[in-house]
Amino acid sequence: MNRVFEATEVIGHRGAGRGVVDGARENTVESFVAAARAGADWIEIDVRRTADDALVLYHDAALDDGRAIVDLTARECAEAGLVGLDEGLDAFPDDVGLDVDVKSVMEDAVDAPARRTVSLLLPYLRREAARRRVFVCSFDPGVLLSVHEGAPRVPTAWMPFVRNPLDQAVAGAVGMGCPLVAIDARSFGLTGDAPRPGRRSVEYTVDLAHRAGIEVLSWCPDPVDAARFAEAGMDAVVVDDVPGVVSALKGLDADPGDA
Repeated sequence: MNRVFEATEVIGHRGAGRGVVDGARENTVESFVAAARAGADWIEIDVRRTADDALVLYHDAALDDGRAIVDLTARECAEAGLVGLDEGLDAFPDDVGLDVDVKSVMEDAVDAPARRTVSLLLPYLRREAARRRVFVCSFDPGVLLSVHEGAPRVPTAWMPFVRNPLDQAVAGAVGMGCPLVAIDARSFGLTGDAPRPGRRSVEYTVDLAHRAGIEVLSWCPDPVDAARFAEAGMDAVVVDDVPGVVSALKGLDADPGDA
């Protein structure tokens, strides 16, 4: 298969991590720069559309005051401190890959096709794919199918919802033609979790996915589980603690004789 990752790569979640990490707020240029400096191979961004069809970088559907992003103009979003997609990409570190998490909205079901979140995003994806490594992930299968058609050079990752069964995650990604599947770390069972009858091991899941022709990434393991996943052959991890995970993965490569 044509590989997207060189196992095991580190993806900074919303930049350097969710919330505020060392003074850098998620989905901001400062957070992207911090993630790159900490050793991230890729950086994940969250993309939403506004009332006037601009795209902004924000994870949640609404601001802390309850106003929905899709009901606000780009100017109102900027006044609230949100970064626009153009601004974010213009300042995005050159030497890292771009992981675009597309947050579709209910209004995408009724608005004109050209106004849908993924439709507004497609020109950006085609441009970015010509100059850097990029892939798209989403909880919305419709987004992934639209990317297959509108930006076929861009790999896609199906992102089943939290704690989704591994069986459905892997089979679903293959069925949709996604070369990647992005699975909640809790679906694999975190270190210390009790065994769950019927749940396959990380090693079995990754090997089967590879045999099916797809790569596996997981969100959001801590350094201990990220190292465990890497030992099982996982291709990438989306993490909140970039320096901690980078250090943990380097520890796997260290020669035991050097200890």
